[in-house]
Amino acid sequence: MLSKLIRNYTRDGRLTFGPGNLTVQLPFTNYMREHGAVFLNSYTNSPICCPSRAAMWSGKFVHLTESWNNYKCLDENYTTWMDLLQRDGYYTQKLGKVDYKSGDHSLSNRVEAWTRDVDFLLRQEGRPVANLTGDASTVKVMEEDWNETDSAARWIRSAAATLSQPFALYLGLNLPHPYPTPAMGENKGASTFQTSPYWLKKVSRQLITVPKWLPLKEMHQVDYYSTYTKNCSWHFTQEEIKDIRAFYYAMCAEADAMLGEILSALRDAKVLGDTFVIFTSDHGELAMEHRQFYKMSMYEGSSHVPFLLMGPKVEAKQQIAHLISLVDVYPTVLDMTGTSLPSRVSGHSLLPLLSLKDAPQAGPLPDWVLSEYHGCDVNASTYMLRRGQWKYIAYADGSSAPPQLFDLSADQEELHNVAAKLPSITASLDKLLRSVVNYPAVSKAVHQYNKQQFISWKSSLGNNYTDVIANLRWHTDWQKDPKNYENAIKKWLQGDL
Repeated sequence: MLSKLIRNYTRDGRLTFGPGNLTVQLPFTNYMREHGAVFLNSYTNSPICCPSRAAMWSGKFVHLTESWNNYKCLDENYTTWMDLLQRDGYYTQKLGKVDYKSGDHSLSNRVEAWTRDVDFLLRQEGRPVANLTGDASTVKVMEEDWNETDSAARWIRSAAATLSQPFALYLGLNLPHPYPTPAMGENKGASTFQTSPYWLKKVSRQLITVPKWLPLKEMHQVDYYSTYTKNCSWHFTQEEIKDIRAFYYAMCAEADAMLGEILSALRDAKVLGDTFVIFTSDHGELAMEHRQFYKMSMYEGSSHVPFLLMGPKVEAKQQIAHLISLVDVYPTVLDMTGTSLPSRVSGHSLLPLLSLKDAPQAGPLPDWVLSEYHGCDVNASTYMLRRGQWKYIAYADGSSAPPQLFDLSADQEELHNVAAKLPSITASLDKLLRSVVNYPAVSKAVHQYNKQQFISWKSSLGNNYTDVIANLRWHTDWQKDPKNYENAIKKWLQGDL
């Protein structure tokens, strides 16, 4: 029997189980859960698009591949798990959003990442809003994703069953990522949660909760920076917050329907029972939790991602609590297909955690996961270690910003930082984190990279620099006092490299 693999994408992992799953109808996610395994504690290795995908495609933590931001990720010729499958005789196909190589994303996105150490505070994103489009018959809101999904489904129905070789198909979706916000100008961000009445009917608005927020003055200093740069420090009514969350859930429902198209195509081609299907995400969505939207945060809404797996010999209705992360995809896929690992990776195969006939014996799977972030909207490199009930978050060099420690068994909303109250646990987790990654050294390397990249970019612009930097996504604030902000950058550049 041929081994086959297919992958797909969604967002916040908590929607695949527990109370959050009742808020929105996700029939095809539920189908995978009923016919396979759902991993209850799955995390991104970096809560932003390109670095997270770099970890998934390479099997390595982002500091090992120096995937620092959406512009700096894997080289063009980097060998991924799909490349290895192709060498091993698989027919391979990538469709939709791939986004793991260097050189993409907006100019604003990279400049904001490079200048995050500058002593200024500017709104870099559009204010999050909800936008209703179409009518009760409008199914295909995100047409780009539907086009890619339809292409994948057509290929499965026409070719998958007739191939003389096994296949590996990857499909990447944009949804439920927020839509672009034209008001942000040429380098527009994405702060519009958009859906149609058709999908909004799939959401039980009465079950939507309004997240609790800490007062701005009580926020961690890095969280305050993120809240401000994401344009969330202003007043929001409860209805505005509920709308954003409802529209986000509706966008998840639309993405779920695309998963359904793929599962239906596999069934029609009579290969569903022979195919491993993995459904996961590059990051989550805060949807106004912690007074933020988007990702770029170690809070659960942003860092906790879905991970469902079904396929040959995988027993149904498994709920697996073991901690996993996206670097585990690489060795898991190779284990599924009998392809040998060519080099050491950060991840581990997940097959030993599954109830499989002829399953391999469980190896030394770690009891922790690592996530790190070095991009825009956060003014310090951030490192998260999850172990057991604890989530430990360290910043920069470990001393310039205080750490955070959350007991997720007692504080699921992550509102009570107990790092100072529990110094022995904090110290133990920090020691473990430093054994995994020398995070002060990595933070220094990122700082140097950011400054060198900015200097090179500034030099390339010549006399156009003043005009270009004034018209990035932060143009609304920048143009109120351009000299002050240019001087702040000059002062930053005068510091040591």
